[in-house]
Amino acid sequence: MDPHVLIFPLPLQGPIKCMLKLAELLCLADLQVTFLNTDDSHRRLFRRTGGRAGFKGYRKLHFDTISDGLPDDHPRSADRLTDLVHGLESVTKPRFREMLAYGRLSSGSERPVTCIIADGALNFALDVAEEFKIPLIHFDTISPCGLWTYLCLPKLIDAGELPFQGDDLDAAIKNVPGMEGFLRRRDLPSFCRGSDLNDPIIQLVLEEAQKVPRSHGLILNTFQELDSPILSHMQALCPNLYPIGPLHTHLKTKLTPASPQPAAASTTSLWEEDRSCMAWLDAQPPKSVVYVSIGSLALMTWHQLIEFWHGLVNSGQRFLWVRRPNSVVRGPTGLVPEELVRATEERGCLVGWAPQEEVLAHQAVGLFLTHSGWNSTLESLVEAVPMVCWPYFVDQQVNSRLVSEVWRVGMDMKDTCDRVVIERMIRDLVGTIDGSDEVVESLESVSRLARESVMEGGSSFCNLNRLIEDIRLMKM
Repeated sequence: MDPHVLIFPLPLQGPIKCMLKLAELLCLADLQVTFLNTDDSHRRLFRRTGGRAGFKGYRKLHFDTISDGLPDDHPRSADRLTDLVHGLESVTKPRFREMLAYGRLSSGSERPVTCIIADGALNFALDVAEEFKIPLIHFDTISPCGLWTYLCLPKLIDAGELPFQGDDLDAAIKNVPGMEGFLRRRDLPSFCRGSDLNDPIIQLVLEEAQKVPRSHGLILNTFQELDSPILSHMQALCPNLYPIGPLHTHLKTKLTPASPQPAAASTTSLWEEDRSCMAWLDAQPPKSVVYVSIGSLALMTWHQLIEFWHGLVNSGQRFLWVRRPNSVVRGPTGLVPEELVRATEERGCLVGWAPQEEVLAHQAVGLFLTHSGWNSTLESLVEAVPMVCWPYFVDQQVNSRLVSEVWRVGMDMKDTCDRVVIERMIRDLVGTIDGSDEVVESLESVSRLARESVMEGGSSFCNLNRLIEDIRLMKM
């Protein structure tokens, strides 16, 4: 019997993008894969990819769907994530169990599932897998450093570091091993700032901290050379780690012209990409453009939007700004000042969504103003693009601290949204691009290590081969 892997992502853009790339890599290794999306995510994905034809080169990749428990018109936005948590637990969990119990997978997936790869946030998946004696490997698509703060949450609570006592967000955090030298309260995930330990998100994370070590292994979208200190600490809790990233680079490396498989990676975006921005970039000088995106979930107020806009315009730089639909929260709005409109017409480009990997790889892009999501951070590191970080939630607060204080490849702007600060950080980083500044040297080093890790004999290359071999053995 050949292996049959069921991949089950958290129904959000970042995890789906990341886990779809893993699905493609496993198919390239001739494994059968069923990708289980929620109904809403599946509709959005295939609306963007032109249906299953977007993955037609993968004869062993099949798609199936399951309800997330929410009505079709639910926004599924960052400020309503607790609704999604409740829907997954109350509706998705029992239906997932039924699918495995009665073999209700799609007609292209008749073979029994021999391995489940589930997002670490889907806590119920492990319970169901254990019930049916199916090996489960967790895949946490957030950063290893962000995940490590999750796994250390019980320790932080026991030590009295959570909930915070007092208002000093710059107080040092001492109970996240390996991060004592640079982690502050403000660098912990945003949910740590609440005073109620019974908050649904905190309870979800505490449950995840218990269940991840019980799985057969833990897949991480990183490479050994980037996160080695944290991975060594994490291994004490989760001995079987598979750091196989950067996944987007790993997949591109596999999809060479000599391969009989598809010539390029499939589109994994739930949002419609406006490719007109690529022609605009083609007309700009090298490293002259600030690329701005706050990702697929982060939100900003109208006031923050205007501060961003003034900072970008006042910096004097060209800019490509992704303004996702519904990314500005409802509230008081006003007229956009004429000088901002005029400057944008002269040297700016606004789009609803962009093909980010291509944008960051474009020679015209010299700086990334980012929300510090892990996919975005990795993509920027690979392309050696310095970052100004404005984190929103989840692991982003941790990531932005690593960018500025550990890897030294950018600046951290968390908890600030001021036009003067935005202008200054852009000017400071743009001024280093053509010099021998520490940021440039650090970026070049990290980018080289990332690319080497996915080449034959590299750390991620070997870890992916080990994962594939372990999956083959699980079918026994």
